[in-house]
Amino acid sequence: MKHFKNILYLAEPGKDQTAALARAVSLAENNQARLTLLEIIEPPRSGILEGSRTLDALFTGASQRRMAALEALAEPYQERLDIAVKVRLGTPYLEAIREVLAENRDLVIKLANPEEGLLERFLGGTDLQLLRKCPCPVLVMSPQDKDNYRRILAAVDFDPWRAEPEETTALNRQILGLASSLALSDFADLHLAHSWEPLSPEMMRLWSDTEDAGEIAAQVNIEHLRHQEGFERLARQLRDWIGDETYDYLTPRLHLLQGSARETIPALAARMKFDLVIMGTVGRAGIPGAIIGNTAEAILGQLRCALLAVKPADFVTPVTLPE
Repeated sequence: MKHFKNILYLAEPGKDQTAALARAVSLAENNQARLTLLEIIEPPRSGILEGSRTLDALFTGASQRRMAALEALAEPYQERLDIAVKVRLGTPYLEAIREVLAENRDLVIKLANPEEGLLERFLGGTDLQLLRKCPCPVLVMSPQDKDNYRRILAAVDFDPWRAEPEETTALNRQILGLASSLALSDFADLHLAHSWEPLSPEMMRLWSDTEDAGEIAAQVNIEHLRHQEGFERLARQLRDWIGDETYDYLTPRLHLLQGSARETIPALAARMKFDLVIMGTVGRAGIPGAIIGNTAEAILGQLRCALLAVKPADFVTPVTLPE
């Protein structure tokens, strides 16, 4: 299953990019995709421009130096893959998304860039802006990333009480398709997770007008069964999508988690030491093209492994190309 044709790798100067670039090359080879290395140089503060040098002149010199560095970074892989290199000037997340739009990139790969001084924050500002606004999938890698993933977790969402809209089914299919493909290429264990949170006893008393603990417990059990049935139905759909032979080979393990997804998904990822988590990043209540789902962002902020963030097909980025 080949999902990507035009991969963009965002270079991070001053960091050890060995594992991240090796992963990008491997993905490009497995998908028979093009790979481009892009470094984005932020403009200097205005004070540095005093004198005879213009921004264009400064950028020309800086660009030449960074192009040479990118070519040296790509050189060990050029016999295996024809890797293009580019340098752009501007705000990193804006220029990255404009590159995606202009060149029809279908995957962005970058190293996580923690906020300086906030060691508990795995993701930095550029990472979050890309996760919120980039129209194609974004793979954010840990500096300790492995050449091959051993355990992959696909987090899916659905509402068992109503028929799912086409975009939700399509997003789950995209998440599961990517997870299956990567698990196959890396010979990794595949796990699926769905989290559900029952109404509190207080809310049940309010809406059902009952104080009977047994009746409340019965309602919780009914909800649990509905989520379990929905999860198993989604697993059967995955079998239909990838075929019996592939499904039986992968034999994905299902984790039905009770509680808030913002707590249960990161806890599962840490407990089982997943190498990669794949999930959608726009919730039902999200505003397409404007914000990431609050729950999704809370989950992403707690993960310490690589993550692949996927958006619905109808997502519209607020970033536009210059006229």
